[in-house]
Amino acid sequence: MLRPAIDADGAPFWEYAALGELRVQACADCHEPRFPPRPCCPHCQSFASEWRPTSGRGRIWSYVVPHPPLLPDYAARAPYNVVVVELADAPRVRLVGNVVSAAGAALDSLSPDRIRIGARVQAVFADGLPQWVLERP
Repeated sequence: MLRPAIDADGAPFWEYAALGELRVQACADCHEPRFPPRPCCPHCQSFASEWRPTSGRGRIWSYVVPHPPLLPDYAARAPYNVVVVELADAPRVRLVGNVVSAAGAALDSLSPDRIRIGARVQAVFADGLPQWVLERP
């Protein structure tokens, strides 16, 4: 399984995810959320930041169902979904992930025909990685 490359700016995101929390970086001065995490606010150029908890709710903004040829570790799991989720309480923040049937389920645990743009999802966590489940299965 591929693991994320963690840099100093994004490390808190992964630390909170390991605790089962979905947090996003926000400017401590103008309060605008930002993702991906970075040292300077693109709105006011402040270097002050904080990590705000989110509800973990969102909606599918876009998705794709990849088919082989893929990276070898993923080819056997295809077809599976890759979604872009727009967070409900930070709509400018969009996260990439997978919709699964339950926390920790395999990438191919949910039939791709169940995925729809606009579907509401909730963050769940497995092994420190955020995943998504449909709010109404």
